[in-house]
Amino acid sequence: MNAVTYIAIAAVVWNIVTFSIYGIDKNKAPKNKWRIKESTLIICAFLIGGIGALLGMCVFRHKTNHLKFALLVPLAVLMNAGVITFLVYCLAT
Repeated sequence: MNAVTYIAIAAVVWNIVTFSIYGIDKNKAPKNKWRIKESTLIICAFLIGGIGALLGMCVFRHKTNHLKFALLVPLAVLMNAGVITFLVYCLAT
């Protein structure tokens, strides 16, 4: 396997983890249990987990009314796409 394959696998795995974190936080919300910090959720999105965060917001209807998330998560998706494109381009040449 080459470096591009490893990047793709890592991105998919991290997006699944990020999606799961959003689901876990949503599940704990109505039960007044320990919650995941909003900053952690946003950081996960910017660390190549933007798609997972966006899907987590949509599927679990979590943090959709928060302006901070409505702005930052789509920005994270765009930045993730740029970083991955850059890495693939640099490693493929």
